Amino acid sequence: MLNLYQLTTFVTVISEGSMTAAADKLFLTQPAVSQQIRNLEEELGVELLVRGVRQIKATPQGEILYEHSRKILHHVQQAEIAIKSMGAELKGDVFMGTLNSLGLHLMSPIISRLLRHNPDLMVKVDYQKGEELIQNFKAGKVDVLILPETNKEFHFEMDETIESKFLNKEEMWLVCSGKDSNVPQQLSVEELADHLIVQFTGEYPEFDRKVKEKMKATGKKFNVIFESSNVGTLKRVIETGIGLGFLPAHAVKKQVRSGRMNRIHVKDLSYEMDLVYYYKKNSDKKVLIETFYQALSQQEKG
Repeated sequence: MLNLYQLTTFVTVISEGSMTAAADKLFLTQPAVSQQIRNLEEELGVELLVRGVRQIKATPQGEILYEHSRKILHHVQQAEIAIKSMGAELKGDVFMGTLNSLGLHLMSPIISRLLRHNPDLMVKVDYQKGEELIQNFKAGKVDVLILPETNKEFHFEMDETIESKFLNKEEMWLVCSGKDSNVPQQLSVEELADHLIVQFTGEYPEFDRKVKEKMKATGKKFNVIFESSNVGTLKRVIETGIGLGFLPAHAVKKQVRSGRMNRIHVKDLSYEMDLVYYYKKNSDKKVLIETFYQALSQQEKG
């Protein structure tokens, strides 16, 4: 009989594109993930995965299971959040700050579910640059921050009055239109100078610094044709085939999985961030803050 544990592992393998990446996200070993997939295939009597050199893809039967599994896990998650939020009897207001590229995909689904069951709850979400959010947090204008680890990305170290909880790991992916068959599956930073670039600006300064440093070392420059701080706009521009661009993985996984975008592996550049949930230890809104954290962390596991 199928179980939620196996389905979660299977969905994560497809979403992440490899056994190794799925193992990292699920905090399992790669052999443990492989064994779960084999058990699932034996249970159903079909092969669910095409195991390629670079990326794992679903077989036709696997695609069917993937779509149904996502819906099943989503409904289970909704039920869990609804039950917990109703039991908590959430009241009052909470002010949250995050980056636009994170909030669109991470915050919106959770907030709508919690508000649906808690009419006395008021949530405000502020989208700004990380440095501005940190200053507002220090000034007491924001109850919760959801950002890449601030010491690494923004060179700001939180003090001992701040509690931090790990949410998820995030990567920056280089992507192009799924219709563009002329772009190689792998490029070096130097080779990026030969392509038109759609540039994401303002939200990940340490990543921007690292990319510029790498390109400067080659003696070449990016040919930037379009730039924006809005991840939604950039996704639409890249999908038209105008150029290549680096975007947060969580924002483009759906498009890559559906074939609307292709991921390009950069041989000499990889970038990973810890997404962290920050709040003040002495906050009088601990019930609200903890409930939001639990809801967000469950969403990430799904």
